[in-house]
Amino acid sequence: MHERKVALITGAGSGIGAGIAELFVESGYAVLAADISGERANAIARKLEPQGPIIAVAADITEEEQVKAAVDAAVREFGTLSVLVNNAGIEVSAAVPDLAVALWDRQIAVNLRGAFLMSRYSIPEMRPHGGAIIHISSVHAFVSWAGSAAYDATKAGLLGMTRAMAIDHGPEGIRVNAICPGYIDTPLMEKWLDSVPDREATVREVLKVHPVGRIGTPRDVAHAALFLASDAASFISGTCLVVDGGMTAQGH
Repeated sequence: MHERKVALITGAGSGIGAGIAELFVESGYAVLAADISGERANAIARKLEPQGPIIAVAADITEEEQVKAAVDAAVREFGTLSVLVNNAGIEVSAAVPDLAVALWDRQIAVNLRGAFLMSRYSIPEMRPHGGAIIHISSVHAFVSWAGSAAYDATKAGLLGMTRAMAIDHGPEGIRVNAICPGYIDTPLMEKWLDSVPDREATVREVLKVHPVGRIGTPRDVAHAALFLASDAASFISGTCLVVDGGMTAQGH
């Protein structure tokens, strides 16, 4: 019996993934921080090492051998795998007629194939003792904006995967859930704000669609992930926890 729980977090080098890695380490987990950028993964590992066990792995989650190597590294280093957080993702923006087929394929590969591959290799490691898988989806699974067909398709697809996996693996003691974040203050959001004609006006508009009066933080999503991974959520599986400050509740 392994006393310490072990979490493998993808896209852990920045944004939501880094926030999840930080809170899990603070909460006593051993963490494998995987990111397509080895530099970013190593940076978050160095930052969190004083607080608890964490290792970094560079991994492109669309590549099967790299996924298998990441899971193997977690088990080799920490002896087990308890939690998988499929956080890594990209956003490709264009209407369908304007979207290059290669970009559509890349969107599907990262957001869906990546979650599939990570789950495929993690589940056998969880079967002896149970575990939790958390897919980071999006409010884009429920609501849409112009030019987001490919991204929305992947985020809705993750919810379908969540339900099916919960049914398949519940008897094995493996719970599968999703988190659907809204606007979260991440480098990706900063990049978007830098691209709009009027940053300040855009921020004001974004704030107006949140009844709680603020944009979310990676920590907000991390607390949701920590809850879904914990024994407090032992009867929760096959569902999505929306973390959006009430945005979708008021129709945005």
